[in-house]
Amino acid sequence: MFGLEAGVFILLILCLLAACAFEFVNGFHDTANAVATVIYTNSLKPWHAVIWSGICNFLGVFMGGIGVAMGIVKLLPTESLVDPNVYHNVALILALLISAIIWNLGTWYLGLPASSSHTLIGSILGVGLAFPFVEEGNKTAVDFTKAYEIAASLIVSPLFGFSFTVFLMFILKKFVDREELFKEPKKGKHPPFWIRSVLVLTCTGVSLSHGANDGQKGVGLMMLILIGILPAYFALNTGKPINIAAPHLTNIEYVVSSIDTTDLGQKEKADRKATFAYLTDLKRFTDNSRLTKELNSEEKLQIRADLIRLGRSLSNLSKSPNVAISGGKRKLLNTSMDGLKVHTDYSPFWVTLLISLSLGLGTMIGWKRIVKTLGEKIGKEHLTYAQGASSELVAASTIAVSTYLSLPVSTTHVLSSGIAGSMVASKGVKNLRKDTVKNILLAWLLTLPASMIISGSLFVLFRAFI
Repeated sequence: MFGLEAGVFILLILCLLAACAFEFVNGFHDTANAVATVIYTNSLKPWHAVIWSGICNFLGVFMGGIGVAMGIVKLLPTESLVDPNVYHNVALILALLISAIIWNLGTWYLGLPASSSHTLIGSILGVGLAFPFVEEGNKTAVDFTKAYEIAASLIVSPLFGFSFTVFLMFILKKFVDREELFKEPKKGKHPPFWIRSVLVLTCTGVSLSHGANDGQKGVGLMMLILIGILPAYFALNTGKPINIAAPHLTNIEYVVSSIDTTDLGQKEKADRKATFAYLTDLKRFTDNSRLTKELNSEEKLQIRADLIRLGRSLSNLSKSPNVAISGGKRKLLNTSMDGLKVHTDYSPFWVTLLISLSLGLGTMIGWKRIVKTLGEKIGKEHLTYAQGASSELVAASTIAVSTYLSLPVSTTHVLSSGIAGSMVASKGVKNLRKDTVKNILLAWLLTLPASMIISGSLFVLFRAFI
């Protein structure tokens, strides 16, 4: 099938199953983020909450678009990593998948709300940084511009979750005169209907936004696998004729040609020169009547590489203070860049469906360990209704905005920092349980380097036998 040897086909299936397994583990690792508050406030029975969260996670994957997924794909420049020896590509993919699954399972077993996002990104960075050790003469295969952007998102989001939850709790205390809102739930007793409705809504919001953001990470993983092993079928979106890129290339050439080069530095001049080179190369393919599916594997990979590199050089030019582009031309440039993305930024429906099923089913399993940490152990008191609602509302909003901006964030970090913020807002820093907070912070700090070391080591090991 797909013209692959039997051994490669089996490895392809194993890689796809491993990607589904990662998303499944991600589901039961992160279930607690959505259901902890509704369970600990007796707003929903545990299994009702978990099943509802699973359904919302399933639906959320379809709502999230493709931006975050492509951010994951572009973190590891596939155009420079696709090897003629398909077994080398399989070694890379299996190394990062196994690393991510090992760390996710380990932290889940210990009941630590570690970040699946950090785990996945650390695993990708690990194989990228290990690349020079297995390919002599090659540089580190990481898009550091994208890596810094993602790192900033992962660092800022929990700080925002903590501080904004503190602010929201202050607003609630000042303007909402309902004493029952700030009391610890009584065991076995449902909260008032209006409080229960708010908490169910915030649980729904976190579940949907989690699916929209974290589900895309699984989609990105799946696309890495398919592009690496089956570039002839998945390097480009075969549903979009390549010749529809022609007007966008013409518009870009017009805008870049109009840039005044007088004040440009060496970097801007190099990006401008590279842009024209990529445009020239791409026009070879768009100036004929061939359909995308008629191109061979090498041509598809070349087009994909040129499109991604063109996007990077244009992004550098548009952000440079030395490059003067008028408002109208900048708008034309952005529109044309977006028009080109339809060829590279996509995923087949079946990929999204597989990931949404994996995430949704995973959400319904294994939730108890981390729910207990979030609900009981972060603070010295159990969650109140106000703490549960405010932390989840902030988490859902933060994740939704990040998804809109095509940035991956850690649902775990945002929500657990939000819960910590709600505890601080109630009775100050003394209300935090230092041992739990220390363990959570330790898991946060160790996740990235640990997953990088594991994936990098596995990649070198696998390549030694191939």
